[in-house]
Amino acid sequence: MTASRPSRVTLFVPCLVDLFFPRIGIAAVAVLERLGLTVDYPPGQTCCGQPAFNMGFQREARAMARRYLDLFAGSEAVVTPSGSCASMLRIFYPQLFAAEPDMVERALRLASVTYEFSEFLVNVLAVEDVGSSFPGRVAYHDSCHLLRTLGVDEAPRRLIRRVRGAELVELEDGRECCGFGGAFSAKLPGISTAMLHDKIRRLQDQRPDLLVACDAGCLMQLAGGLRRQGSSLRAWHLAELLAQGT
Repeated sequence: MTASRPSRVTLFVPCLVDLFFPRIGIAAVAVLERLGLTVDYPPGQTCCGQPAFNMGFQREARAMARRYLDLFAGSEAVVTPSGSCASMLRIFYPQLFAAEPDMVERALRLASVTYEFSEFLVNVLAVEDVGSSFPGRVAYHDSCHLLRTLGVDEAPRRLIRRVRGAELVELEDGRECCGFGGAFSAKLPGISTAMLHDKIRRLQDQRPDLLVACDAGCLMQLAGGLRRQGSSLRAWHLAELLAQGT
């Protein structure tokens, strides 16, 4: 997905970032402003409706989606530090309004200017070196929606490789789900936990200094598992890594 370089971006902050990881939003703004962009933040923004959509509550999801489309209408570019939310906005909003042609048109217009954070930097701004540094081995975990729904796999890796002092560690099972899966982890906790333990075991075998992902859900799952096992391994969002000073 490519587009001309915008001068102003509108930041959409996902629920988990807003409630549990506000530092991710702060880091994303720092990186975008470092690159010379003006960042807008509609203060009335709320959930994009994905949890309701995934659980089959279509009417409730449409109500949240309508509010979102109203708030972000006219945005030059919408950037979100979440492959999961970006996929909801880009792929599933048009499906959600399939019976309403006017709403589908609005959803498609907004989808055309909506980007996940890493793909925006690499594919739209054509930037890989954002002036960040981190001394150590950095393992990258592919978030499912970002990889499988949006097809973004190389953009985060390109950005990590250009962080001064960092060495990208390709995990043995980096493209396998961490077990979070939103409602999946609540509905099937036994399977979710088993998937998490497999991921952590393989992660610890490779001894990185930092674990990086592009979705707060994955970070919550992985950081929680590491903490319960007494690990000192840190888990950061890609934006946090890229916000590290020169």
